[in-house]
Amino acid sequence: AQTLGTTDKDVYGFIHECMSFLSDINGLDKLLHMALKTGEVNFKVMEMLDSANTGAYGHPVPTEVLITPIKGKAILISGHDLKDLEELLKQTEGKGINIYTHGEMLPAHGYPGLKKYKHLAGNYGTAWQNQQKEFEAFPGAILMTTNCLMEPRQTYKHRVFNTGLVGFDGCEYVTHKDFSKVIECALKEKGFTEDAPKDTVLAGFGHNAVLSVAPQVIDAVKTGKIKHFFLVGGCDGAKPGRNYYTDFVDQAPQDTVVLTLACGKFRFFDHKLGNIGGIPRLLDVGQCNDSYSAVQIALALSKAFNTDVNSLPLSLILSWYEQKAVAVLLTLLHLGIKNIRLGPTLPAFVTKPVLDVLVEKFAIKPITSVEQDMKDCMAGH
Repeated sequence: AQTLGTTDKDVYGFIHECMSFLSDINGLDKLLHMALKTGEVNFKVMEMLDSANTGAYGHPVPTEVLITPIKGKAILISGHDLKDLEELLKQTEGKGINIYTHGEMLPAHGYPGLKKYKHLAGNYGTAWQNQQKEFEAFPGAILMTTNCLMEPRQTYKHRVFNTGLVGFDGCEYVTHKDFSKVIECALKEKGFTEDAPKDTVLAGFGHNAVLSVAPQVIDAVKTGKIKHFFLVGGCDGAKPGRNYYTDFVDQAPQDTVVLTLACGKFRFFDHKLGNIGGIPRLLDVGQCNDSYSAVQIALALSKAFNTDVNSLPLSLILSWYEQKAVAVLLTLLHLGIKNIRLGPTLPAFVTKPVLDVLVEKFAIKPITSVEQDMKDCMAGH
């Protein structure tokens, strides 16, 4: 948000307040209060980020994204920073280089201000933990923005460029958004030598796009065409047990809708679930740091049905891995959302006393089996 010119001094002030608080921790109740306050401030920050992104690039619109490569020179951009992507697109225009997104950059294809660049060719690869295999196979330059860079292998390290907050020994670091060396590298590499068989996914279902068809969605719920909504998303990782999320989505009944966000979606983002009630059954609502859209959709549905979020036919099935996922979870708890299922294992810092509080106050549930969790969700538990 700050990169795009959106800041708030109260947010910076809260960081100082947290540091002071952590120097004098005093009891579980005070910790819980501060954690929920963190969720409240994080909601404000997500709102700022949404405003910054949509203010700069427009509201995302449903967009068909190519996920198979096409012939030509190529640059792969990963991370989260949309401004870096914009600058790269500007600097590569007319140079005969196709730009591919990777990981959390996939939702960028939905923004009008970015999709207007014809050489934004598609998305290549999946989540961060697969990048050593995927980066090895990519025949061009790789630009890594923000975080989630795994240790590059020697075989492709010379093609990896870092910028912003990310860096790695032996990889060239780019400053001042001057991507000339990235472009030079891409032109030297062989690129893709032929078109692959075409395959696509849909992206761009931010809150504005989904709420623009809210009347159809609400009517589909009232007439019984849509029985339930699932939000299945969060952080992905390599730990065994994450196939749960793939199986959950594949086993979701035909009269349900799956909202997804963050890199957890790569467990099932290319599965063809069809349409229901005038919308696709699988809706990608954005990046991990853009969970604001998912929250706004839930709040809008609760308003439309004159109830609270916890009374909606909506279940949250979240995968946990790192700190952004925790910040989003704290926001959901601040909003009073209950019955969230977490997995594949609980965070290591969730001690027994902390878990007891989360279960008592928010009915947090560790995931169990797909079949049991699906049955409980459909029954409203």
